[in-house]
Order: sequence, then structure tokens, then C-alpha cells
Amino acid sequence: MHYDLIVIGGGPAGYVGAIRAAQLGKKVACIEKERAGGTCLNWGCIPTKSLLRNAELFQLMDKKAAEFGFKFDNLSFDWSKVIQRSRDVSDKNAMGIEFLFKKNKVDYIVAEADIEKAGTVVARSKDGKSETHTADKILVATGCVSRPMPGFDFNGKTVISSKEAMILPEQPKSMIIIGAGAIGMEFGYFYNAFGTKVTIVEMLPNLLPVEDKEVSQTIEKAFAKQKIRPLAGTKVTKAETTESGVRITVEGKKNEVLEADIALVAIGVQPLLPTGSLKFELTERGYLKTSDRYETSVPGVFAVGDIIGPPWLAHVASYEATEAVEGMFTDHQPKKVTTFPGCTYCQPQVASVGLTEEAAKAKGLKYKVGKFPFAASGKARAIGDIEGFVKILIGEPDGEILGAHIIGPEATELIAELGLAITLEATWEEIVATIHAHPTLSEAVFEATESAFGKAVHI
Repeated sequence: MHYDLIVIGGGPAGYVGAIRAAQLGKKVACIEKERAGGTCLNWGCIPTKSLLRNAELFQLMDKKAAEFGFKFDNLSFDWSKVIQRSRDVSDKNAMGIEFLFKKNKVDYIVAEADIEKAGTVVARSKDGKSETHTADKILVATGCVSRPMPGFDFNGKTVISSKEAMILPEQPKSMIIIGAGAIGMEFGYFYNAFGTKVTIVEMLPNLLPVEDKEVSQTIEKAFAKQKIRPLAGTKVTKAETTESGVRITVEGKKNEVLEADIALVAIGVQPLLPTGSLKFELTERGYLKTSDRYETSVPGVFAVGDIIGPPWLAHVASYEATEAVEGMFTDHQPKKVTTFPGCTYCQPQVASVGLTEEAAKAKGLKYKVGKFPFAASGKARAIGDIEGFVKILIGEPDGEILGAHIIGPEATELIAELGLAITLEATWEEIVATIHAHPTLSEAVFEATESAFGKAVHI
């Protein structure tokens, strides 16, 4: 079959790119080796949010029932059903993507794809059959896989990646998580909420090291309060499996040997490069190198999403796919990602967009800081969730929003307003001039903005 576009990979980059091309009237095929939705929908973003929702509800009932006037004689949970619910959520979403392919007349091919040459793709199905397809253009969206720790390979039982962490048949009594990025923090919260003894080891000075330092320090205190043991600024010097689990030797503020049933290695990802005869130019870190139009070193072959490097975020991947496809088939000049939100869905939630205070200082920018605690929010107090704050960096002298950082209830939803403000180059006066409904958590954004100029009423 000949296509206008063949997309390799059916994740948030691939399926969005395929559907957008079809919307433009193009004949499109999407080749995915496992299932539509890719890692994000099947083994990442979506099922983890299902697990986290279970954890939030159980922790609320377990820790705060009396506060809300509830009593339980014997609060318990069914681990298998907790896990199964997340799989059901993923399955339904994957079916939704398959429906969208049919709706938009995208040919969905479940197979592994080899790019033999520019414009030619061989699809090999699990039954051993192969088909050769041609296309005017190819879009590579093969993504990344979990990066193992050297000398401490994944075994799927005691040394696991995030994929295995989602489907453990039995809840471990103890877990060591190596890496305190979003994946490590979310799983740390999830397992701890159900009673697993969790230790998180992070080599850099703070948990969630990419976030604003003040936010990172706050989440560390929050996790410690939840009985999660945070070991930031701590290096793993030795990691080994034992008859009963794992043994990890660390150096930091305290040198010690940690033991647990399971180690979750969450130190990052590595690219899943396309296979076939073609050779691509790579970046220094091993990702596909692309032009300002997302074209690789091979003419006619484009790449988007995690395979072209950080940030490894589903929403960034989808944005890049749309930009690349519109650049291929219209007179649109594709844009590269500059400002994007980052979200971590543990409790308290963390979300940010734009510059951290450390980055603003490094750039020599002049700015004011506005900050408002959720403890002063009527809505936060009403829902029983007052931990955290909204922090906004406002540039001087023009008053533009340089960055925003939220830790607390619904942070991952609230960040959208501030992302829009940055995109529109809104000033603090325009945020303040926008009436925020009362009582809402979004009022904290309004009050944080006013607080930079000493105008906040409720603090």
C-alpha cells in the first residue's frame, strides 16, 4: 500500500500525528508493535493516574476519616482489584484510540516496523508475516524505554521498572525507589499509601530536582510526614539482589546499607531507535537529531516525541506531532517547544511552567515573587487539603509572568491558567483584572499574583 504518511509508533506523538494528517485529507497508516496509545496510555500516564486515584481515596479514608465524620470498623482493600481497575482504564482508552483511527480512516497496523530506505517501511507482525508499504513521508514516534542501572539489570521481580510496578501481583512490604523524578515520586506515594515501607534515593540535592527548590523542599517534608523516607543528595554505590529481595549501599548525609523486597529503578529513559537499514544522525545523548521542521538527517523521514529527547512528556509529544504534520502538508512553519507544563501527580500534587527562581537568577533577570499558601484558601480548607502554595515569578519592569510553581490540591489542573498567561504574554495586572470565582482553588493564583505587590487581602 502507498500512503501519504506512515507513522511508526502509536503513542501520544504517533496517534495524534496520524489523526492530524488524516484530518488534513491524507492517506495515513500508523504502525504500532503493541497497542494503540503507546507507553503513556497503556503503561504510563493513564494507568498510573488510576492507581493514584485509588491511593488518594484510601489515604483519605485511612488518615482523615474522623475529620470528615466517617467511621470504619475494618477498612481494607483488595490489591488485585486496585491493579485490575488501572488495567481496565487503560484498555478502554486504548479502544478509544482504535475507534478514532477508524473514524478518521487511519490504517492501524499492529506490527514491528523497519525503515529499509526513505519512503519504504516493512511491517512484521507477530505471526511472522511481513508487508512492505511505501509513503511520501515517514514520521518516527518510537519513544523511549526505562533505563536500567548499570550492573543492576531489571529482572521483573525484585528489580523492576515502572511497567512492572503497575502490575505487581502482590503488594511488597518494602520498596526502595532509585530516582526521585515524577515516576519515582508517584510510585512512592502510591505504594506508601497502601502501607508499603518506601525509601526514595535521589543523587541530586532535592527530590523532584527539576522543580523550583522551594517546591522540592516542601514535597520532601510532605513525604517525610507521610512516613516515606526521602534520601536526597544520596548516591548508590552498590546494588545487588539477595535471596529475600535487594540490598542497596548508599553514600550521603549518612552512609548505610538499605534492604527491601523490591527496588524500583526510575533513573530515566533511553531512546527506542527505529530499526532497519537506514542510519540516522543522533544527538550527543543518542536521540534522533531533527531540523526546525522535525526532519531527521534522512530526507522525508521526520521524528517527534520522546525519541528526539527531553522533555519526555506526552503533551509535548502531541504538540510536536501536530506541528510536524502541519509543517509537512500545509504552509505552516512548525514551532519547537519552548514553554510547557510539568506535572507530578502524587499528593500533594506538583505543577510548574516557565522558569524556576534558580533559573531566573542564573539568567540575571529582575523579578518579583508572589506567593500564597493554600492554608489561607477558603476552598482548600473546606475540602480539607491546605498543604502547599502557589508561587509566581513576575518580571520587572514589564510585569510579565516568568514562571509559576504550585504544590498542593489540584496543582496539575491549576497550572493551565498560568501556562496560558505565559503564552499570551499576559502581565500580572491582567491576571488580577480577571475575576476568579469564589470559593475556588484558583483564587490562590489570583492572590499569589497580588501578593508580589503587597496587595493580597487574605494573607
